[in-house]
Amino acid sequence: MSDPTASADREGRVRVVGTAHVSADSAREVEAVIEEERPDVVAVELDEGRYRQLQGETPDDIEPGDLLRGNTVFQFLAYWMLSYVQARLGDRFDIEPGADMMAAVGTAETLGIDVALVDRDIQMTIQRFWARLGPVAKVRLIGGLAFGITDARGVGLVAGVAAGLIAGPVIGLFGPELGLTLSVLSRVTGGVIVALGVGVVGRTVADAVLDPDEALVAAVGVGVAAGLVGGIGLGLGGGIVDSLGTFVARAVGSLAVGIAGGATVGLVGGTAAHLFGYGGTDEEGLEELDLSDLTDADVVSVMMEEFRAFSPGGARALIDERDAYIAHELVALRKTGRDVVAVVGAGHREGIEAYLAAPETLPPRESLVGTDSGGGIPWLKAVGVLVSVGFVAFFVLLAMAGVRDGFLLRLFAAWFVINGVFAAGLAKLAGARWSATAVGGLVAWMTSINPLLAPGWFTGYVELRHTPVNVADIGQLNDLLSDEEKPIRRLVSELFDVPLFRLIMIVAMTNVGSMIASVLFAVYVLPLFATEIGGVEGVGRLMLEGARNSAELVWRTIA
Repeated sequence: MSDPTASADREGRVRVVGTAHVSADSAREVEAVIEEERPDVVAVELDEGRYRQLQGETPDDIEPGDLLRGNTVFQFLAYWMLSYVQARLGDRFDIEPGADMMAAVGTAETLGIDVALVDRDIQMTIQRFWARLGPVAKVRLIGGLAFGITDARGVGLVAGVAAGLIAGPVIGLFGPELGLTLSVLSRVTGGVIVALGVGVVGRTVADAVLDPDEALVAAVGVGVAAGLVGGIGLGLGGGIVDSLGTFVARAVGSLAVGIAGGATVGLVGGTAAHLFGYGGTDEEGLEELDLSDLTDADVVSVMMEEFRAFSPGGARALIDERDAYIAHELVALRKTGRDVVAVVGAGHREGIEAYLAAPETLPPRESLVGTDSGGGIPWLKAVGVLVSVGFVAFFVLLAMAGVRDGFLLRLFAAWFVINGVFAAGLAKLAGARWSATAVGGLVAWMTSINPLLAPGWFTGYVELRHTPVNVADIGQLNDLLSDEEKPIRRLVSELFDVPLFRLIMIVAMTNVGSMIASVLFAVYVLPLFATEIGGVEGVGRLMLEGARNSAELVWRTIA
């Protein structure tokens, strides 16, 4: 690598070559320019991590502690998506992604020319990019990625089910006002029981005559039909529901109504989007694309400007800040008196050349590195503090109002158990070790009262101590996802065999379990306990009394 501290009597010069990262023509152009110019240094738009990856080196494993200190899982997901899209382009045009950069490095090494890595660390860029996006932009980005890699109907179905999980507890709380009485929810619960029973039997029978995917679809269809007709229509599951009690009937019934309604709306919306062409891929346009278009700086610049219109803050992190960072590195090399050929993406060329022409306009280098909060009010932290304070205040005020200790202990025990069972159960379902499962379950009660913490981080921490995970797993995931002929059940099984995917699912499922438990506790369990102290109105009255008693105690202490 180059030594940017060398001194010289003259200032060097920099030639910027803009390339397309998946274009064979760009790789040949880079080689020709370097051979023609014979510079002192070849600077490439790579950081140390990406350079090592392109060289075929095995990346460092994820350290367990890194998972607790930041958004490691999200960063790997983002890197995975970027890698996947670039790899698909590379497959389409029969060239390895990053070939332009490696052509520059290889040519420089052959000619004995120093190489400088001048890009900012990719993990820092991703963190700053995510921090700059507002809530709406984050939703749009995730939705855009999803529509870009899967069918719109599938996206609508998943979104609908997620919305239904949120709507279910609301239905349970306000069901009578919506016409969903206990008898109706009991019928729905019976339908769920019948559907599950028939579905399991149907799956066993279908496996003997159908392929795995068809057997699953058939079992789901038969189960749903049996639940609607036999359970809800004829009330066949009524006896079982009566034995389970009203709490189970209300909880299961309202969740089933929410999920079914959300799935229906999502599927209808996704189907409509699919019919109007949203979420599909323009295969014909991709086939007809002239490869030379990808090397045209104007075309790439237009793409960058479109991204800037979608998210100015994200564009600043991905484009403008990196332009300035790379320009800082090139200015430093130029000051040493060396001639430099800088190989960068075509979308960065114009910005970098503007900074090179007027280096006094460069922002301070310190403003381009480090983590970024995104500016503004830290709403998530504020909400986290309020939730934590509110949880503690709830118990303290009830205690100050004279509510007996046994009641509070039972209430806390219910909170502890429900959070632990759901978090640990879903973690184990995702394939966590028993030790990691236990840790996730034990800390779920505590992390649920602080949105800044997550039980999945602790589950993942323990899991990582036994299972090495690194970015090399992304390549294996890309290979699996590119096989469109593989049955879904087999694909899911093989995805879980990849350590990175299993870690992501363990962390996510643990967190989801804790969130579900918190909602269920607030909507279904807490009202049951409240009946012992006068219902919701009684709880409010006792909390006010506790506040008065606390104020009097404080006043007597300081008076």
